[in-house]
Amino acid sequence: MRRQRNVKIVATLGPASDTADMIEALHRTGADVFRLNMSHGSHEEIRAKHAMIRAVEEQTGSTIGILADLQGPKLRVGVFAGDSEELVVGAAFRLDLDPAEGDASRVCLPHPEIFAALEKGSTLLVNDGKIRLKVVACGADFAECEVIAGGTISNRKGVNVPDVVLPLAALSEKDRADLEFVCALGVDWLALSFVQRPEDVAEARELAKGRAAILSKIEKPSAVERFDDILAVSDGIMVARGDLGVELPVSAVPPIQKRLVRRCRAVGKPVIVATQMLESMIDSPMPTRAEVSDVATAIYEGADAVMLSAESAAGSFPLEAVSTMDNVAVEVERDPTYTQIIESSRTASRSGIADAIVAAAREIAETTDVKAICCFSQSGTTALLIARERPRVPIIALTPLIGTARRLTLSWGVNCVMTGTLDRFKKAVVGAVRAARNEGFAGESDFVVVTAGVPFNVPGSTNILRVAPCDERLIFASDPE
Repeated sequence: MRRQRNVKIVATLGPASDTADMIEALHRTGADVFRLNMSHGSHEEIRAKHAMIRAVEEQTGSTIGILADLQGPKLRVGVFAGDSEELVVGAAFRLDLDPAEGDASRVCLPHPEIFAALEKGSTLLVNDGKIRLKVVACGADFAECEVIAGGTISNRKGVNVPDVVLPLAALSEKDRADLEFVCALGVDWLALSFVQRPEDVAEARELAKGRAAILSKIEKPSAVERFDDILAVSDGIMVARGDLGVELPVSAVPPIQKRLVRRCRAVGKPVIVATQMLESMIDSPMPTRAEVSDVATAIYEGADAVMLSAESAAGSFPLEAVSTMDNVAVEVERDPTYTQIIESSRTASRSGIADAIVAAAREIAETTDVKAICCFSQSGTTALLIARERPRVPIIALTPLIGTARRLTLSWGVNCVMTGTLDRFKKAVVGAVRAARNEGFAGESDFVVVTAGVPFNVPGSTNILRVAPCDERLIFASDPE
């Protein structure tokens, strides 16, 4: 199923999109990857959604990626005797480990690890940052706070601690159980929530054992500070602007987004821009102009994918949300300014033969009438390198491994085609030409660029390039047996 855009669309599944017919409709409308939110739904419900996605994949004959998003550690206050209280600016408020019901002066915070990390002057944010508390005194089991921004605090509201690195386990017991479940089920990507340090990623990778690629969600200031280290050990990144905008001033989020997207592009790792992209479409069939501009900005930056959350999971207009995102992407990528921005922000990286090959492929495509760049890839590395170049022509990734094809559905401009195992470059050229013609990227009189690694089936061995005619007779005439 050929898209008319390079950026990919990730759609979250939920109550509004949990039927086979709706999943198929979302895919045909534009969803390339489906997100399973492990914060909601039982394992059996997740299993059912997974089965429906794979059934749609078989029916449509197009590769579909599945991203499982782990919940991560959730920090919440306890309960109140009256279910909620009003906190007034300047008032004193205590957080402690006492499980007794709270009132206007105190409430339980059942997380001793928070108290262990707090210092005088630390900030605590409650209910998505609506309530702001400043620590004036603290100990191993309490924190005396001053209310800096007041409001209603109610049962089990979430707590954020933006200015300290918490000594929390990277994965909760629920996360560990969910990780093993979805890896055994067969997802393609694992998203890790509330990553603080590269060690968090290493733990998940050890548990995944290569069964899924690891995507780190950047939603804490500590993750922004150590981003390069986290990026180095991750397979992909999600700029999760929801919690990032709670723990940091909202004015800091746009420049952070731009920096993170550019760094991901420079190393050729997929990056998703997520959260509240078309939020109004939860209840409206039309987005706001500001939301459309937000989606467009992420695409102009060169993000690999943009994501829908509640819009497709729980909203009243999931198909319209996907269609809107698809239309915005197509329109932006037609804009000559888009090409100028993408190419001017390209970061040169020439550290080996593979880098030189993919750069040459892109330059040939820009200076000739080549219709596509075709690559053969076992692990997906070559396709990622070509996507990093952001060429003006489509990328066709041919692989014998369905897992590789599914993971590449998240990468900018990559169109995946399954192929058999190859042992000779001529067969690779013929296979590439047939794929380009069968998928509608080229005609018999056109040319494509073909890259591969010889010997075949060795990951990371890209070392050969050929400009090939799409007329197979010319291939055999120029390169007889």
